[in-house]
Amino acid sequence: MGTPYRFVALLLAAASLVALPACAQQPQQPDWCKSKWGAGDEVGAGNLLTSELALAASKLIKTGKTYRLGVETNAKTPAFGPRSWALVINQPGQVGGIGLGPTRTNYNDDIYMGYVGTGTQLDGMGHIGVDNVYYNCNKNSEFVQANGLTKLGIEKVPAIVTRGVVLDMTAYYGQNPVPEGTAYNRKEIDEQAKRQGVEIRKGDVVLFYSGWLSLVGKDDKRYITGEPGVGKEGAEYLASKQVVAVGADTWGVEAIPFEKGVGIFEVHQILIPKNGIYILENVDTAELVKDKAWEFMFVLGASRMTGGVQAIVNPIAIR
Repeated sequence: MGTPYRFVALLLAAASLVALPACAQQPQQPDWCKSKWGAGDEVGAGNLLTSELALAASKLIKTGKTYRLGVETNAKTPAFGPRSWALVINQPGQVGGIGLGPTRTNYNDDIYMGYVGTGTQLDGMGHIGVDNVYYNCNKNSEFVQANGLTKLGIEKVPAIVTRGVVLDMTAYYGQNPVPEGTAYNRKEIDEQAKRQGVEIRKGDVVLFYSGWLSLVGKDDKRYITGEPGVGKEGAEYLASKQVVAVGADTWGVEAIPFEKGVGIFEVHQILIPKNGIYILENVDTAELVKDKAWEFMFVLGASRMTGGVQAIVNPIAIR
């Protein structure tokens, strides 16, 4: 074919591309972000929660002992930077200690100022994305607003009542706390579960104890600059088990420094946007481990702040 014909052919090819429908020219959504629970789903693995799971969890209660899994939160609580926290107490209309009415009623109000992602927290579906794509193919530009998320808000998190399991990784490694950068993958998870005589099941909340919270107030710098935690393979394994949430007594759940070849907070990406699994951070499981309460009824109700990303929580374990 001569040069003029080649030029015409190129023009025709270009014209045909221009004539394609606009939708055909848009980049396709990656397959990983599509939820198995449907295009409109916003609760992820919360769909696994059922009344049957709640009833089964209630049968684990043998002693009636309850455990608060949330830590105290205050201005000194070490948190992933630049997160900060402050609390102000005031007495509206009572300047100088004046009581209200003939009964001299007094009351205190509190104003919280700070990042919700401080202390014991739940990471919701709108917290982590991959190249600006979040759970169930929601694009950053379509739902993230300065005054709140229009999708995947923390108010959508269902009541979580199910079986909880805690794995004592200090016993597995023989170190307390477990050193920073230590990654729990399938081998470590399976072996420690077997040692404790428990198995991870569909619909569970799986917690890891590393002793890391014991550093708070003693070595805050070490606490917040690294941590032991779930490795990439471990996250994929837990996702294959179809758990509802993964938590730890650390500020970021995953091993930091990150494993060789693993991206920045890639475990978060595997759990939340790719599999709809909630993350629980700074969960205090020390008393559970002390009592060898390896399985228990787990109860959590997240604060329903419309459009919120995270929630400060105090989960309860009952055995």
